[in-house]
Amino acid sequence: MKPATVLSSSVAPVGVSRSRAAPRRAAVAARASTDAAATTPAAGVGNTFRTATDRVTLGTSDLSVAATGAGAWAWGDRSGYWGSDWEGDRAKNLDAYMTLLAGGVDFIDTAEVYGFGKSEELIREFMRDTAADATLAPPLLATKFAPIPFRFRAEDVPNALRASMARMGVRKVALYMQHWPAFGLPGVTEACNDAFLEGLCLCYERGLCRAVGVSNFNAERVKRAAKKFKERGVPFASNQIQYSLAYRAPETDTGVIDACVECGVTPVAYSPMAQGLLTGKYSAASPLGEGVKATGPRARILSEEKLASADALVDLMREIGRNHGGVTPAQIAVNYCMTKGTVPIPGAKDARQAEAVVGCLGWRLDEAEVAELEAAAALVPSTPGAPFERW
Repeated sequence: MKPATVLSSSVAPVGVSRSRAAPRRAAVAARASTDAAATTPAAGVGNTFRTATDRVTLGTSDLSVAATGAGAWAWGDRSGYWGSDWEGDRAKNLDAYMTLLAGGVDFIDTAEVYGFGKSEELIREFMRDTAADATLAPPLLATKFAPIPFRFRAEDVPNALRASMARMGVRKVALYMQHWPAFGLPGVTEACNDAFLEGLCLCYERGLCRAVGVSNFNAERVKRAAKKFKERGVPFASNQIQYSLAYRAPETDTGVIDACVECGVTPVAYSPMAQGLLTGKYSAASPLGEGVKATGPRARILSEEKLASADALVDLMREIGRNHGGVTPAQIAVNYCMTKGTVPIPGAKDARQAEAVVGCLGWRLDEAEVAELEAAAALVPSTPGAPFERW
């Protein structure tokens, strides 16, 4: 997959050299337009929010979203994966929400399983709390259906979407996805997956969503879904997959991104910072003196051995960041995914992290930087992929 080009930029972003060679357009199913300013004032009486001009149209849909979105997995997390005090983090999460929308990052991704519904409920509360703020871009909400036991029928999908919309306090979502393929049901698994694709069609046909998508689908499942949606005239926006500089299997090994390209589907990249590995935050050698320890389940992923293996890569990311006006390794990690033609959805738990996401808009890495980063990343043991990819 080739790096994406930056279109219609007349002025380089602050800190970005105009002498850098323009990278080639990525061969992916995203139609992107960018601007050095990254945002532009919105039209309309009373509207003062800024809309990101660095945008991507998702797949075969008409959904135009900021070229990076944000994931709300950590908002309201009651599982302990991202922390132990979701209620105490609510104010920080609200600050993140406001900062993202003020900066034009309007694509907000959640799911019914995040926080066991609490992430969706917090989004409703955040929209209510900020309803009078004309400086915030309207959010484009994406959420996901979980093919959990006792869901077998096509009607289970629109029923689940209605429950999600009730939690979020909306009558329609921008994008609705199947979160992972059904599995572990001998003799009926594929019948269930077929039913769930039918259910996504029903969601669109009943006006509950503007487009549909999938998540964690392998190459053959992407092609099967694309055929189904095309026959029904349903816009197929995206396949949400794990993808990062530290985990490129969908591009290099499994053929998933090739299938997305073939079917005109946009890859949406979750865990673009490899759950913190690529940020430098957890490294004992961090020049910021952070070197904090990961806790909970992520401690097994971010072991001292794993962090040490990535030190040289993170150092290179810092060096390249200095060439782009001092952006951080985390921003390089996110922008790498953007440059490769995916739409990343990094998490943002507070205003500082949200500002960093906004700062990824309006510029791209060049081909030489991408090649250098990929060569350094090849020396780091690959991050484990999600098990869903094999189902």
